[in-house]
Amino acid sequence: MKLPNGYGSVTKLSGNRRKPYLARVTLGWITDEQTGKCVQNRVPIGTFKTKKEALQALAEYGANPYDIQNNNLTLAELYQKWTEAYFPTLESESSSRTITAAWRYCHAIQSMRVKDLRARHIKGIMEDGYIIPSRGKSAGQKVPASPGTKARIKSMFNLMLDYALEYELVDKNYARTFDLSNDIIKEKEAATRGHIIFTDAEMQTLWDNVDSLRFVDWILIQCYMGWRPQELAILKIADVNLDEQYITGGMKTSAGKNRTVPIHPRIKHLIQRNYDQAIELGSKNLFNDPLAVKGGMLITYDKYAGRFAKIMTALNFREDHRPHDPRKTFITMAKKAKVDEYVIKRLIGHRITDITEGTYTERDVEWLRTELEKMP
Repeated sequence: MKLPNGYGSVTKLSGNRRKPYLARVTLGWITDEQTGKCVQNRVPIGTFKTKKEALQALAEYGANPYDIQNNNLTLAELYQKWTEAYFPTLESESSSRTITAAWRYCHAIQSMRVKDLRARHIKGIMEDGYIIPSRGKSAGQKVPASPGTKARIKSMFNLMLDYALEYELVDKNYARTFDLSNDIIKEKEAATRGHIIFTDAEMQTLWDNVDSLRFVDWILIQCYMGWRPQELAILKIADVNLDEQYITGGMKTSAGKNRTVPIHPRIKHLIQRNYDQAIELGSKNLFNDPLAVKGGMLITYDKYAGRFAKIMTALNFREDHRPHDPRKTFITMAKKAKVDEYVIKRLIGHRITDITEGTYTERDVEWLRTELEKMP
């Protein structure tokens, strides 16, 4: 049966092929460079097992023409397009790191066409996705996605396919056709724990090793100033006022940005030491590792977390200490010393819900310092 003009064509390819039928449509005319003649621009839309499937593909295209250039777009290519647009809108590197970390578990489906993606593929990668680390205690072993990572994979596909839907690369967001299973939610809740403060004995051990073990001073500074790990890592020497003895920094929330934190007398020499080293190195950042082999001497959250873990191991501290634990320790020490609750909130960058205190009350750095120095 002859197909109508402009409808497209189906051709059986030679050889022993799994999908021998090629479906093509005509998209305008182009000039043949060799002959100089105008010829039809015949663009393939795919190969198929049967002629019936090929004809069905032509019919679907005729009923709802789509951008054939994106017809064979892979998930990897979509991820690249989406992240180039999405990452610049994020406020912190940690937000993009959670996405790139989740994407690593999706290698089994990264080469498949976006148009072929269904809910079962996303569910499958959440359950069966894995990475094989090249370093650490799990080096060379398959590491399955944790409950938290499974949730992040789901969230990533929600957003990525929202982008694809907006730009008409897909006609349905299959990630939003299902919710996280109760099993994953329960696993995630079971795996989530609060931060663990350093005990008095652990604090003393940190002080005993502050001059002999590299990076212990960073942990102590965090314990006495309450910075989030990433906030600590990105502090600049321009943020440090040595004359008035305070540091201005912070991120994540409006209450957390550009907050002033006095330097506690006990860590004054540690701040000075890192400041002097930064000047000597010609670095704009307050914290640096001049002996770093990879990635330069500037510190990121991941680098800080890696050094933190090594210190925990070297000092025989409990294995489940995490880089946010010094911040929790700061809050606990401040409350134990009866530091004003509004001072604590201002120092750690938490929102103050009391309208009078949060909006109409001006607090100077000396008031913050006086309260902070209640801590021993």
